[in-house]
Amino acid sequence: MPISIFGSQALWSPYFLVLLILLTVLYFLGTMKWRSKFEGKEPLMKHQAALFVTAMVVLYAVKGSPIDLLGHIMFTYHMIQMAVLYLVVVPLFLRGVPWWVWKKIIDHRMVKPVFNFFTKPLIALILFNGLFSIYHLPIVFDYIKMSMLLHSLYTIGLFVFALFMWWPLVNDMPEGRKLSGLKKVGYIFADGILLTPACGLIIFASAPVYATYSDAGAWLQAMELCVPTSTLQGLSLSGPELFSSMPVMEDQQLGGVIMKIIQEIVYGCMLAFVFFEWVRKEKEETEEMSASALMNHQADYTK
Repeated sequence: MPISIFGSQALWSPYFLVLLILLTVLYFLGTMKWRSKFEGKEPLMKHQAALFVTAMVVLYAVKGSPIDLLGHIMFTYHMIQMAVLYLVVVPLFLRGVPWWVWKKIIDHRMVKPVFNFFTKPLIALILFNGLFSIYHLPIVFDYIKMSMLLHSLYTIGLFVFALFMWWPLVNDMPEGRKLSGLKKVGYIFADGILLTPACGLIIFASAPVYATYSDAGAWLQAMELCVPTSTLQGLSLSGPELFSSMPVMEDQQLGGVIMKIIQEIVYGCMLAFVFFEWVRKEKEETEEMSASALMNHQADYTK
Protein backbone atom coordinates (compact mmCIF):
# COMPACT_ATOMS: atom_id res chain seq x y z
CA MET A 1 0.00 0.00 0.00
CA PRO A 2 1.46 3.44 -0.92
CA ILE A 3 2.18 5.92 1.88
CA SER A 4 0.52 8.65 -0.20
CA ILE A 5 -2.81 7.63 1.37
CA PHE A 6 -1.77 9.61 4.46
CA GLY A 7 -1.91 12.89 2.54
CA SER A 8 0.62 15.50 1.46
CA GLN A 9 0.78 17.17 4.88
CA ALA A 10 2.03 13.92 6.44
CA LEU A 11 4.58 13.45 3.65
CA TRP A 12 5.96 16.99 3.48
CA SER A 13 5.66 19.24 6.51
CA PRO A 14 5.03 22.83 5.33
CA TYR A 15 5.24 24.24 8.86
CA PHE A 16 8.65 22.74 9.51
CA LEU A 17 9.85 24.01 6.12
CA VAL A 18 8.74 27.56 6.96
CA LEU A 19 10.47 27.31 10.36
CA LEU A 20 13.77 26.24 8.78
CA ILE A 21 13.54 28.96 6.11
CA LEU A 22 12.99 31.59 8.82
CA LEU A 23 15.93 30.18 10.80
CA THR A 24 18.14 30.36 7.68
CA VAL A 25 17.08 33.96 6.98
CA LEU A 26 17.83 34.87 10.61
CA TYR A 27 21.23 33.17 10.28
CA PHE A 28 22.26 35.28 7.28
CA LEU A 29 20.88 38.48 8.81
CA GLY A 30 22.80 37.84 12.03
CA THR A 31 26.09 36.85 10.39
CA MET A 32 26.06 39.54 7.69
CA LYS A 33 23.76 42.51 8.29
CA TRP A 34 23.97 42.49 12.12
CA ARG A 35 27.59 41.29 12.32
CA SER A 36 28.72 44.51 14.02
CA LYS A 37 26.71 43.59 17.13
CA PHE A 38 28.97 40.61 17.82
CA GLU A 39 32.44 40.42 19.30
CA GLY A 40 34.97 39.36 16.69
CA LYS A 41 33.00 40.59 13.69
CA GLU A 42 34.85 38.30 11.31
CA PRO A 43 33.15 37.98 7.92
CA LEU A 44 31.02 34.91 7.33
CA MET A 45 33.10 32.32 5.46
CA LYS A 46 31.65 30.58 2.41
CA HIS A 47 32.27 27.14 3.88
CA GLN A 48 30.41 28.12 7.07
CA ALA A 49 27.36 29.23 5.10
CA ALA A 50 27.52 26.03 3.03
CA LEU A 51 27.70 23.87 6.16
CA PHE A 52 24.75 25.64 7.78
CA VAL A 53 22.55 25.44 4.67
CA THR A 54 23.49 21.77 4.28
CA ALA A 55 22.50 21.15 7.90
CA MET A 56 19.10 22.77 7.29
CA VAL A 57 18.51 20.77 4.09
CA VAL A 58 19.46 17.47 5.74
CA LEU A 59 17.39 18.35 8.81
CA TYR A 60 14.31 18.87 6.64
CA ALA A 61 15.07 15.64 4.78
CA VAL A 62 14.95 13.57 7.98
CA LYS A 63 12.24 15.47 9.91
CA GLY A 64 10.02 17.10 7.29
CA SER A 65 10.07 14.71 4.32
CA PRO A 66 8.51 11.23 3.81
CA ILE A 67 11.46 9.80 5.78
CA ASP A 68 9.78 11.08 8.95
CA LEU A 69 6.54 9.28 8.08
CA LEU A 70 8.43 6.12 7.12
CA GLY A 71 10.23 6.35 10.46
CA HIS A 72 6.88 5.72 12.15
CA ILE A 73 6.14 2.76 9.87
CA MET A 74 9.50 0.99 9.73
CA PHE A 75 12.11 0.88 12.49
CA THR A 76 14.88 0.94 9.87
CA TYR A 77 13.91 4.44 8.77
CA HIS A 78 13.59 5.54 12.37
CA MET A 79 17.21 4.58 13.02
CA ILE A 80 18.38 6.28 9.82
CA GLN A 81 16.58 9.37 11.04
CA MET A 82 18.19 9.20 14.48
CA ALA A 83 21.69 8.56 13.13
CA VAL A 84 21.58 11.39 10.60
CA LEU A 85 19.94 13.86 13.01
CA TYR A 86 22.39 13.43 15.88
CA LEU A 87 25.58 12.33 14.09
CA VAL A 88 25.43 14.38 10.88
CA VAL A 89 23.16 17.42 11.31
CA VAL A 90 24.56 18.46 14.71
CA PRO A 91 28.27 18.74 13.73
CA LEU A 92 27.32 20.48 10.46
CA PHE A 93 25.22 22.96 12.45
CA LEU A 94 27.98 23.59 15.00
CA ARG A 95 30.62 24.23 12.32
CA GLY A 96 28.23 26.30 10.21
CA VAL A 97 27.61 28.91 12.91
CA PRO A 98 30.60 31.31 13.31
CA TRP A 99 32.43 31.14 16.63
CA TRP A 100 31.58 34.75 17.50
CA VAL A 101 27.86 33.93 17.34
CA TRP A 102 28.38 31.00 19.69
CA LYS A 103 30.42 33.24 22.00
CA LYS A 104 27.57 35.77 22.20
CA ILE A 105 25.14 32.99 23.16
CA ILE A 106 27.45 31.16 25.56
CA ASP A 107 28.63 34.29 27.40
CA HIS A 108 25.10 35.05 28.59
CA ARG A 109 25.16 34.84 32.40
CA MET A 110 22.32 32.29 32.46
CA VAL A 111 23.83 30.10 29.76
CA LYS A 112 27.55 30.07 30.55
CA PRO A 113 27.63 27.99 33.77
CA VAL A 114 25.19 25.43 32.35
CA PHE A 115 27.05 25.21 29.04
CA ASN A 116 30.46 24.92 30.70
CA PHE A 117 29.22 22.07 32.88
CA PHE A 118 27.47 20.02 30.19
CA THR A 119 30.29 20.37 27.63
CA LYS A 120 32.85 18.77 29.93
CA PRO A 121 33.95 15.80 27.78
CA LEU A 122 33.14 12.99 30.22
CA ILE A 123 29.78 14.46 31.23
CA ALA A 124 28.82 15.18 27.61
CA LEU A 125 29.68 11.62 26.54
CA ILE A 126 27.82 9.91 29.35
CA LEU A 127 24.69 12.06 29.17
CA PHE A 128 24.14 11.90 25.40
CA ASN A 129 24.82 8.19 25.07
CA GLY A 130 22.92 7.47 28.29
CA LEU A 131 19.83 9.36 27.12
CA PHE A 132 20.06 7.73 23.69
CA SER A 133 20.24 4.25 25.25
CA ILE A 134 17.42 4.95 27.73
CA TYR A 135 15.24 6.19 24.88
CA HIS A 136 15.63 2.85 23.10
CA LEU A 137 14.60 0.76 26.10
CA PRO A 138 11.30 -0.80 24.87
CA ILE A 139 9.14 0.44 27.76
CA VAL A 140 10.50 4.00 27.45
CA PHE A 141 10.47 4.02 23.64
CA ASP A 142 6.84 2.92 23.30
CA TYR A 143 5.66 5.31 26.02
CA ILE A 144 7.37 8.32 24.42
CA LYS A 145 6.30 7.38 20.87
CA MET A 146 2.65 7.50 21.88
CA SER A 147 2.81 11.03 23.30
CA MET A 148 3.25 14.07 21.05
CA LEU A 149 4.53 16.22 23.92
CA LEU A 150 7.01 13.68 25.31
CA HIS A 151 8.27 12.76 21.84
CA SER A 152 8.90 16.41 20.94
CA LEU A 153 10.60 17.18 24.26
CA TYR A 154 12.83 14.11 24.13
CA THR A 155 13.83 14.76 20.51
CA ILE A 156 14.78 18.36 21.28
CA GLY A 157 16.53 17.30 24.49
CA LEU A 158 18.61 14.69 22.66
CA PHE A 159 19.51 17.29 20.02
CA VAL A 160 20.75 19.68 22.73
CA PHE A 161 22.81 16.96 24.41
CA ALA A 162 24.19 15.97 21.00
CA LEU A 163 25.36 19.59 20.68
CA PHE A 164 27.11 19.26 24.04
CA MET A 165 28.66 15.94 22.99
CA TRP A 166 30.02 17.26 19.68
CA TRP A 167 31.21 20.60 21.08
CA PRO A 168 34.63 19.46 22.44
CA LEU A 169 35.37 17.87 19.05
CA VAL A 170 34.31 20.45 16.47
CA ASN A 171 34.09 23.92 18.06
CA ASP A 172 36.51 26.49 16.66
CA MET A 173 36.25 29.16 19.35
CA PRO A 174 39.68 30.68 20.19
CA GLU A 175 38.90 30.34 23.90
CA GLY A 176 36.55 27.36 23.73
CA ARG A 177 37.03 24.05 25.50
CA LYS A 178 38.95 21.86 23.07
CA LEU A 179 40.62 18.48 23.16
CA SER A 180 44.13 17.79 21.89
CA GLY A 181 44.66 15.44 18.94
CA LEU A 182 45.19 12.26 20.97
CA LYS A 183 42.40 13.10 23.41
CA LYS A 184 40.05 13.60 20.46
CA VAL A 185 40.89 10.11 19.23
CA GLY A 186 40.11 8.65 22.66
CA TYR A 187 36.90 10.68 22.86
CA ILE A 188 35.68 9.33 19.51
CA PHE A 189 36.49 5.73 20.46
CA ALA A 190 34.68 6.13 23.79
CA ASP A 191 31.68 7.60 22.00
CA GLY A 192 31.49 4.58 19.72
CA ILE A 193 31.79 2.14 22.61
CA LEU A 194 29.08 3.83 24.69
CA LEU A 195 26.61 3.72 21.81
CA THR A 196 27.17 0.01 21.17
CA PRO A 197 24.91 -1.44 23.95
CA ALA A 198 21.81 0.26 22.54
CA CYS A 199 22.54 -1.07 19.05
CA GLY A 200 23.34 -4.52 20.46
CA LEU A 201 20.01 -4.69 22.31
CA ILE A 202 18.20 -4.01 19.05
CA ILE A 203 20.28 -6.24 16.78
CA PHE A 204 20.48 -9.34 18.99
CA ALA A 205 16.97 -9.33 20.49
CA SER A 206 15.25 -12.69 19.96
CA ALA A 207 11.83 -11.13 19.32
CA PRO A 208 10.32 -7.77 18.32
CA VAL A 209 10.77 -5.45 21.30
CA TYR A 210 8.81 -2.34 20.27
CA ALA A 211 5.01 -2.47 20.39
CA THR A 212 4.79 0.71 18.29
CA TYR A 213 6.18 -1.29 15.34
CA SER A 214 4.61 -4.70 15.99
CA ASP A 215 1.23 -4.11 17.70
CA ALA A 216 -1.51 -2.59 15.52
CA GLY A 217 -3.12 -0.55 18.31
CA ALA A 218 0.13 0.93 19.61
CA TRP A 219 1.32 1.59 16.06
CA LEU A 220 -1.85 3.50 15.13
CA GLN A 221 -1.55 5.63 18.26
CA ALA A 222 2.09 6.39 17.45
CA MET A 223 1.15 7.34 13.88
CA GLU A 224 -0.85 10.26 15.28
CA LEU A 225 2.50 12.00 15.81
CA CYS A 226 2.81 12.63 12.08
CA VAL A 227 -0.63 11.95 10.56
CA PRO A 228 -3.79 13.95 11.42
CA THR A 229 -6.22 11.92 13.53
CA SER A 230 -9.05 12.65 11.09
CA THR A 231 -7.01 11.09 8.27
CA LEU A 232 -6.25 7.95 10.29
CA GLN A 233 -9.91 7.53 11.26
CA GLY A 234 -10.88 7.51 7.60
CA LEU A 235 -8.50 4.66 6.79
CA SER A 236 -8.80 0.95 7.49
CA LEU A 237 -5.33 -0.05 8.68
CA SER A 238 -4.27 -3.25 10.42
CA GLY A 239 -0.61 -2.45 11.05
CA PRO A 240 2.73 -1.38 9.54
CA GLU A 241 3.01 -4.64 7.56
CA LEU A 242 0.63 -3.10 4.99
CA PHE A 243 3.44 -0.80 3.85
CA SER A 244 6.44 -3.14 3.97
CA SER A 245 7.18 -6.69 2.89
CA MET A 246 9.98 -6.92 5.45
CA PRO A 247 9.13 -8.91 8.61
CA VAL A 248 9.11 -6.87 11.84
CA MET A 249 12.05 -8.81 13.29
CA GLU A 250 14.26 -8.24 10.24
CA ASP A 251 13.26 -4.58 10.14
CA GLN A 252 14.29 -4.19 13.78
CA GLN A 253 17.65 -5.88 13.25
CA LEU A 254 18.38 -3.92 10.08
CA GLY A 255 17.64 -0.68 11.94
CA GLY A 256 20.22 -1.50 14.60
CA VAL A 257 22.81 -2.48 11.99
CA ILE A 258 22.27 0.70 9.96
CA MET A 259 22.60 2.85 13.07
CA LYS A 260 25.95 1.21 13.86
CA ILE A 261 27.17 1.49 10.25
CA ILE A 262 26.35 5.21 10.02
CA GLN A 263 28.01 5.76 13.39
CA GLU A 264 31.18 3.97 12.24
CA ILE A 265 31.29 5.97 8.99
CA VAL A 266 30.84 9.33 10.75
CA TYR A 267 33.33 8.56 13.52
CA GLY A 268 35.76 7.11 10.97
CA CYS A 269 35.64 10.36 9.01
CA MET A 270 36.15 12.30 12.24
CA LEU A 271 39.17 10.15 13.15
CA ALA A 272 40.69 10.79 9.71
CA PHE A 273 40.05 14.53 10.07
CA VAL A 274 41.57 14.62 13.57
CA PHE A 275 44.62 12.61 12.46
CA PHE A 276 45.43 14.79 9.45
CA GLU A 277 44.80 17.95 11.50
CA TRP A 278 47.21 16.66 14.15
CA VAL A 279 49.87 15.81 11.52
CA ARG A 280 49.49 19.27 9.96
CA LYS A 281 49.93 21.03 13.30
CA GLU A 282 52.94 18.90 14.19
CA LYS A 283 54.50 19.76 10.82
CA GLU A 284 53.84 23.48 11.30
CA GLU A 285 55.34 23.43 14.79
CA THR A 286 58.42 21.57 13.52
CA GLU A 287 58.89 24.07 10.69
CA GLU A 288 58.52 27.00 13.11
CA MET A 289 61.08 25.49 15.47
CA SER A 290 63.50 24.87 12.57
CA ALA A 291 63.07 28.42 11.29
CA SER A 292 63.59 29.85 14.78
CA ALA A 293 66.73 27.74 15.31
CA LEU A 294 68.10 28.83 11.92
CA MET A 295 67.51 32.51 12.72
CA ASN A 296 69.23 32.14 16.09
CA HIS A 297 72.17 30.39 14.43
CA GLN A 298 72.50 33.17 11.86
CA ALA A 299 72.30 35.82 14.58
CA ASP A 300 75.08 34.08 16.54
CA TYR A 301 77.19 33.76 13.38
CA THR A 302 77.01 37.49 12.60
CA LYS A 303 78.14 38.51 16.08
